[in-house]
Amino acid sequence: MHIPLSSPDIREEDRAAVLAVLDSGELSLGPRVAAFERAVAQLTGSGHAIAVNSGTSGLHLCVKAANVGEGDEVITTPFSFVASANCILFERAKPVFVDIDPVTFNIDPAKIEAAITPRTKAILPVHVFGRPCALDEIIRIAQKHGLAIIEDSCEAIGAQYRGKAVGTFGQTGVFAFYPNKQMTTGEGGVIVTNDATIAARCRSWRNQGRSAVAGFLDHDSLGYNYRLSDINCALGLSQISRIQEILAARARVAEWYDNSLKGLAQIVRPQISEPNSTISWFVYVVRLNDDFSQSDRDRVIAELRNRGVECRNYFPPIHLQPLYRKLFGFGPGSFPITEHVSERTMAIPFFNRLSERHINFVCKALDGVTLPLRDKAVPAVHAPLSV
Repeated sequence: MHIPLSSPDIREEDRAAVLAVLDSGELSLGPRVAAFERAVAQLTGSGHAIAVNSGTSGLHLCVKAANVGEGDEVITTPFSFVASANCILFERAKPVFVDIDPVTFNIDPAKIEAAITPRTKAILPVHVFGRPCALDEIIRIAQKHGLAIIEDSCEAIGAQYRGKAVGTFGQTGVFAFYPNKQMTTGEGGVIVTNDATIAARCRSWRNQGRSAVAGFLDHDSLGYNYRLSDINCALGLSQISRIQEILAARARVAEWYDNSLKGLAQIVRPQISEPNSTISWFVYVVRLNDDFSQSDRDRVIAELRNRGVECRNYFPPIHLQPLYRKLFGFGPGSFPITEHVSERTMAIPFFNRLSERHINFVCKALDGVTLPLRDKAVPAVHAPLSV
């Protein structure tokens, strides 16, 4: 048996929606873009939604909309996909990393204020793996210091905090729809905001700086080709029409995993629920316990792949990426909790069409690979996460 790490849920109605656009001849700047934006706005309760060609592009425009510029600082997490920090570099600003909570893997609000300087313009929290951040405290800090909040909700469509959609608490939020996400447009993302001025700017910037009142070839600001095609939006419309079904299926798979892994002491499972939060399951990431090292984790990944189970280390710390070492001089020890978590985490197969039979296969393979290693593991070099 071979089980992939992820697999988009593409149905006949999705194919039909895309073919209808191809048959129409309106492949870009057509009606499906606006319809998809309305659907996302309705789902999230946002005043405005702006479709873009990726979550990364969306984050870039949000950073720009927050008037972040050269020499400014934006506080964010080192435990995320690299785009969460790259979007800050695009405007020649500096990402200022804050270490994470060892349980949720999200940015630790208790460490944010110590990182604020006179150059700080914004906080960019990431709802890692679809788990909402502790937004109450982040909002309190941002209001106290007059900072914008840009929510990276790229992994969290459908997640809620205190009954409200994540992505809607800050000045702006961004969702993304790569094929491994909960729903997909192939490639693409959406900015959400309740600020009409920011929405208008982002609409202009995504389309080469063309304003709503300018002629087709007239451009009144520096913009980008960040448009999302009607082909992508047609797929998104079809997928979002059954988003609740998709989210429920993924929650069911997460629960099956949770039950199957309960007896494996060598595995630390993700929390299924937290107070005030509703998770939108993007991936299912497990952590080997503190007796294991990074090399143990890497051997586990290699052996699972040999047994037909695709898996991946998730995430490598951003601050230890070669570019960030070069630009800012980061090295091991800069953010110890992030590094400790990253050395032991891995994503195992997760998508909404997994069956209990597949999950049992994965869990048995995981137990078979990790149990012998645990018996001969040496104590971890790093301090336990509980301290």
